[in-house]
Amino acid sequence: MGRAFEFRKARKMKRWSAMAKTFTRIGKDIVMAVKEGGPDPENNSRLRAVIQNAKSANMPKDNIERAIKKASDKNTENYKEILYEGYAPHGVAVLVETATDNNNRTVANIRSYFNKGSGTLGTSGSVEFMFDHSCNFRIPSEGLDPEEIELEFIDYGVEEVFIDEDGMLLYAPFESFGTIQRELENRSIEILSSGFERIPQVTKKLSKEAQEEVEKLIEKIEEDDDVQNVYHTLDLSA
Repeated sequence: MGRAFEFRKARKMKRWSAMAKTFTRIGKDIVMAVKEGGPDPENNSRLRAVIQNAKSANMPKDNIERAIKKASDKNTENYKEILYEGYAPHGVAVLVETATDNNNRTVANIRSYFNKGSGTLGTSGSVEFMFDHSCNFRIPSEGLDPEEIELEFIDYGVEEVFIDEDGMLLYAPFESFGTIQRELENRSIEILSSGFERIPQVTKKLSKEAQEEVEKLIEKIEEDDDVQNVYHTLDLSA
């Protein structure tokens, strides 16, 4: 198994983000997808992917439809995706993905979390290079062989395939997302969910006490309503 598998396993073992935020995050994703490509999922591949994720998270159909309708209103504010970079205590690199309608509020909050947590908010590009930006697709594992899927999709960018209790996962570079999505749809392979992740190239092992300091900062950042995802170089394998 490769780095994507170990990364996924570690995040599942140590999930900081509260599940209560899932619908809020998906709601923002719907707004951004509709603003970008319109409300018809048949003609908007990004919205199609978000709806698949919403269903995978058991978001009620009525909630999805209301979110699309609201996003279609020209008076509904769009969200801007902004990436913040910095260091937690003990030299752990941190990437914070946000979706915000007020950048001044968001940057002030993120800076405050870093400062109070003995970390440092960095400049653009200061730690992003330490992570590989990847895309992933979850498809049903029943009736499909992971080795065959990996061989058949290697030309479309897939680099790693593995199975867990929720299905089969395909990992590829960020820029391969559209190509893989189209090919899965062309083959009538159901996409259960899809998304993007930033996988650390190297992780850092800390003592229990030091790890708790980093976790405290991460938890505080995750609680912010503007934060979509937090990635870091802390080694969680233990």
